[in-house]
Amino acid sequence: MTYKYSICHPEKENIEYLNKPISGNEVRKIAENYPWIEKLKFSDSLKPESIHYSPSLDFTCIENGKSFCLTANYDKNQNLEFSLWYNRPKKVKVLFGLLGEKEKMVVDDVWGFSLEKSLTYLEHFVNGNHSMIERLYKK
Repeated sequence: MTYKYSICHPEKENIEYLNKPISGNEVRKIAENYPWIEKLKFSDSLKPESIHYSPSLDFTCIENGKSFCLTANYDKNQNLEFSLWYNRPKKVKVLFGLLGEKEKMVVDDVWGFSLEKSLTYLEHFVNGNHSMIERLYKK
């Protein structure tokens, strides 16, 4: 599988899209080496009206269109934590199920993960182990 990714910079209104295909190994390295804490500190130095995004990396599988995003923030003790956003096709009920189900892209999010745990779920995404990721969103 190959991936592309985007970066949400706190100070930039436009998202940076990097569409050059990368491998699953590169996905993990990019997320591991991203300067999360520095980006959050930089965001703290900005005026609130100048902040457009929390620091985020969104990885999209080119072959199936599924994406997985890590977004950095602080927990209540000012420690680094992440929210995980998963965009994938999901069956949804049409008109409360009266018209059956149809498949559409759905984004779900969960909050409160360490960098290591977030990287573990990113690894599951890259390895195609989507059932492990789905378990996060059934809680």
